[in-house]
Amino acid sequence: MSPTERADALIPLMTLEEKVAQLVGVWVGADASGGGVAPHQTDMGSGPEWDDAIRQGLGQLTRPFGTAPVDPVAGARSLAASQDEIVRASRFGIPAQVHEECLTGFAAWRATVYPAPLSWGASFDPELIEEVAGRIGRSMRAAGIHQGLAPVVDVTRDYRWGRTEETIGEDPYLVGTVGAAYVRGLEGAGIVATLKHFAGYSASRGGRNLAPVAMGRRELADVVLPPFEMALRLGGARSVMHSYTEIDGVPVAADESLLTGLLRDEWGFDGTLVADYFAIRFLERLHRVAADAGEAAGIALRAGIDVELPTVDTFGAPLIEALKAGTVDEALIDRALRRVLAQKAELGLLDEDWRPLPGPAEEVRLDDEESQELALRLAREAIVLLRNEDGLLPLAAGRKVALVGPVADDPMAMLGCYAFPAHVGPHPEHGLGLDLPSLRESLQGLVPGLAYARGCGISDGDTSGIAEAVALAAESDVCVLAVGDRAGLFGRGTSGEGCDATDLRLPGVQAELVQAVLATGTPVVLVLLAGRPYALGGEVDAAKAVLFGFFPGQRGGQALAEVLTGAVNPTGRLPVSVPRDAGGLPATYLAPPLGRRSDVSSVDPTPAYPFGHGLSYTAYEWSDARVQGGSTQWPVDGEVAVEVTVRNTGERDGAEVVQLYLHDPVAQTTRPEVRLIGYARVPLAAGESARVSFTVPADVTSFTGTHGRRIVEPGAVELRLGRSCAEAAATLPLRLTGSEREVGHRRHLRAPAHIDRNPPEGRG
Repeated sequence: MSPTERADALIPLMTLEEKVAQLVGVWVGADASGGGVAPHQTDMGSGPEWDDAIRQGLGQLTRPFGTAPVDPVAGARSLAASQDEIVRASRFGIPAQVHEECLTGFAAWRATVYPAPLSWGASFDPELIEEVAGRIGRSMRAAGIHQGLAPVVDVTRDYRWGRTEETIGEDPYLVGTVGAAYVRGLEGAGIVATLKHFAGYSASRGGRNLAPVAMGRRELADVVLPPFEMALRLGGARSVMHSYTEIDGVPVAADESLLTGLLRDEWGFDGTLVADYFAIRFLERLHRVAADAGEAAGIALRAGIDVELPTVDTFGAPLIEALKAGTVDEALIDRALRRVLAQKAELGLLDEDWRPLPGPAEEVRLDDEESQELALRLAREAIVLLRNEDGLLPLAAGRKVALVGPVADDPMAMLGCYAFPAHVGPHPEHGLGLDLPSLRESLQGLVPGLAYARGCGISDGDTSGIAEAVALAAESDVCVLAVGDRAGLFGRGTSGEGCDATDLRLPGVQAELVQAVLATGTPVVLVLLAGRPYALGGEVDAAKAVLFGFFPGQRGGQALAEVLTGAVNPTGRLPVSVPRDAGGLPATYLAPPLGRRSDVSSVDPTPAYPFGHGLSYTAYEWSDARVQGGSTQWPVDGEVAVEVTVRNTGERDGAEVVQLYLHDPVAQTTRPEVRLIGYARVPLAAGESARVSFTVPADVTSFTGTHGRRIVEPGAVELRLGRSCAEAAATLPLRLTGSEREVGHRRHLRAPAHIDRNPPEGRG
């Protein structure tokens, strides 16, 4: 029997209580006293006692490794014992599906911490992200986990939002292709990938977490939804988590047209739709579209939500009472249950030979040398060199170097808010559980005589240490000035969930420190370790060199030190624009003409550094860009191939990122000046060249037209091959020919690239 047939055979045999038990999770050990990770957690209570919770069966177990420090081997044994109890306690003996967070690696004590998602985007390397996700997934599977709550495929819309660090970038094509790669890696390891957060979460007013979203249908269709489509179609994600937010007054958890009409009926998604933590109760408590918990549960089920997480609440007694009173249709329970049981059957949880762990508990190792090397490789690829005047970097041997700044000797500055040490909080009796060198620790072995001063804190107002930092910088040949964020949750950091910003000034008095150090006249290398781009205009322009690391993970300090000293040639590119001014938001590069600099406003939103920008210690020459075949006619239902030769003309090995942008000069709705439709990361040895070609289906030019349908519109367009969204190396004019064509969810989503190394003479 197929998984769905097995589910259909089981459902009629189950009591109402047994059915509902499969639609909830239980969070053992979570703090409901007010000291937990989330506001309103205390409102939900601690859930039922364990024996009561599993008596009728259990749908999910919530974060057995990610709630408190637990030794990996002991945790695996404990989870296996819990599963045995669940199987024995209920009539049908169905194990729980176990989920964990895995945004920067398995969010468990003593697990490898990889760079945060903005670093994934900065790498422009989907193949590496797939490899990283596969390794994360295998470590989770070995521990008995079935589902990972990642990746986040929200497109960044306002950098003030604290969860910007969790996103892959501000461009839907980059987010979709990299997000799909992460999904492939996780799913390939046997872990159910869960797309977050469907949809619109990142477009809240003022960048405030959970704030209402005022979004037109075109922004939703053309910017927010495509990464979810790509992660489903190109990645194969089997689960989706809905967004907390409301769009135009309708909470997503209550939006049947979005969660069922679009996601399931139009897109054909047949996996599980899980609630973000406490979100169903929020329909009553925060959104106020339900009078009580039972009504909230009914609204969520009708909308299309299958599983309530993290623990039993509205889908417990309130839902049972509503079902018995006839205010909720039992057919909705059966619909959700069919999807839950079918997924459990896919995972082998209904099989007679199922066992809690795929191997011996003693083999569970969450942080090994191979994983750390992979984290280091990603960190190296993701460091972005924004400026390098006078060839200040790499640091020359024999120079006296000062290292100053609040994140220079802070290991936690390497970690995003979903890394276990930052997410779960300090447990001094257990320690961090991993080796986490700071930038100072990593750099002092490479730079003899390195001097250090903290200067100031990350977010406090104490300026008393600035004078020491200034004096140290003044007596040095070069100063490495490290500023940025500390990730946390709900106000316990400067970046992270619930840690939103009112503007894009550096936190605390860090801007004062930067200005004071720059005023010494000593050449400054400004290093940012942060979860969002901060404004780098004005006086910061005096910095001779600028490096950006987006929470580069457990080995991020080493990667930064290697880039600073020249052991590694930087290859990262910006996944977000870096603004010049702290205000004037929101603004991303995806803006039509009047969203850019113009003579009708005194505000210039031009960024200090544009999306896609990044420098290298070598040089690249681009030549012979052309359309294959020579014709400029591009059928609206066809494809075109474009190519360019890239040569490394410097003396160092490196990697160029070839970016392909679409410019649509005249359309029936206003369009972004340019938008990314393809890219290729091209490693090149010194002196080596490569011919890079893109096969571009006309479908990737599609957008939502005036009648609300996605179309490919005939007319003149340009394909621009560039080093960033603002720097075109070549422009290729084309004309889309034929009649306006409507396309849907099954359209071509990518412009695949092909790299031909050392092409023969005459081809560039």
